[in-house]
Amino acid sequence: MSLIFDRNERLKANFHIALEAVLANKLRSLLTALGIIFGVAAVIAMLAIGNGAQQEILEQIRLVGVNNIVITPVVNQVEENLAEDSDLEEEKGKYSPGLKLSDVESIVKTIPGIKNISPEIVLETNLVKSGIRRSAKLVGVTPAYFEVLDFHLREGKMFSEMNLLNGDPVCIIGRSVQTKFFSKENPIGKMIKSGNQWLEVIGVMEERLVSEQSISKLGIRDFNMDVYVPIQTMLIRFKNRDLVTGAGVMDQESASLSVDPNYHQIDKIVVQVVESESLNPTAEVISKLLERRHMNVVDFEITIPELLLKQQQRTQNIFNIVLGAIAGISLLVGGIGIMNIMLASVMERIKEIGLRLSLGAKKSDIVNQFLFEAVMISISGGIIGVILGILLAHLVSTFGDFPTIITLPSIVLSFGVAATVGLIFGIAPARKAAMQDPITSLRYE
Repeated sequence: MSLIFDRNERLKANFHIALEAVLANKLRSLLTALGIIFGVAAVIAMLAIGNGAQQEILEQIRLVGVNNIVITPVVNQVEENLAEDSDLEEEKGKYSPGLKLSDVESIVKTIPGIKNISPEIVLETNLVKSGIRRSAKLVGVTPAYFEVLDFHLREGKMFSEMNLLNGDPVCIIGRSVQTKFFSKENPIGKMIKSGNQWLEVIGVMEERLVSEQSISKLGIRDFNMDVYVPIQTMLIRFKNRDLVTGAGVMDQESASLSVDPNYHQIDKIVVQVVESESLNPTAEVISKLLERRHMNVVDFEITIPELLLKQQQRTQNIFNIVLGAIAGISLLVGGIGIMNIMLASVMERIKEIGLRLSLGAKKSDIVNQFLFEAVMISISGGIIGVILGILLAHLVSTFGDFPTIITLPSIVLSFGVAATVGLIFGIAPARKAAMQDPITSLRYE
């Protein structure tokens, strides 16, 4: 018991001696710890940026849905051929019916492995109620739209089969529409005017937070200001571009005019497949199917947002590894700096070491003293580095308009690495100090 007590007393004494030595040389200790400070700050800031980017990508995947294939209409490009007699002859464009609901039915019937399919028609509109007027998006959809994009009702009910079949004047509104038009009343069962049509509100969507970065990168809109109606309601009561275009096709062809580029009946088709592995094969089959149905006119574009985002995620991971390597080098340099300064400190304090050894100090006491000094410097640098790293992460988030997420594991990791670096790189100077000969040390000038 007395042996343990004596050992503890020795450790306390060595700790106090090391603390006095560090405090007696504050500037040198700070300069010694600079490498650790910047290394720890770099680790925390790097992990915060990486976590922020990861979270943003996951949020974007959630916004576009999982395992989705997006089909959008494009303007058919007209090719021009140069004749042998140098006369410019314009090749007469082929007619395509564009994206239609019949394409959706054909995809469902022909292609296996499809979980959901959601056609979408978007129309600019003005909402009017109680003297308030506001522009918004009127979106014609089916219930599958909400499943594909993982949208949920806050209150009310979803479109029924009869609503879809009859094209009933009902709607589901976004959260912002409720806030602006029904701030003091329950909107369910109330009427709101869209264009020239009055619609009965049967549901309210949960608020969907969308960052400006996601809006610009993914080409999506603020869903909270949308008004959703059954797709048949859109076609019957608002606008059906297929009827408008179909009536004038013959006249336009006889006049050798190109068909209106806005001839597509629907604005988007989102196909959700069961397995991620079948995304690319399904997209290829859909492309061939639509090209055949559109008279070999490629007036549509197929994208797979999830694969694009995963590629971006892989790029971000490589970037994080590079940043981690740089931060690791900074910590390594900081550890070498601690070792060099501590070795120089040993040379400066040879007489002190010799005096302690001659007065009965053990070699283990000398080792512990210099190890304590190295660890204290590295831990102090780690604390300062943590504060600096958190500050840097907030600065990046504030002024760089880039999301950063600081987590407790990143702080613990960086701080633990700093303490470990001090311990590892403090061993060599501590052993060098302990190996000094007391008599030679006392005579050292």
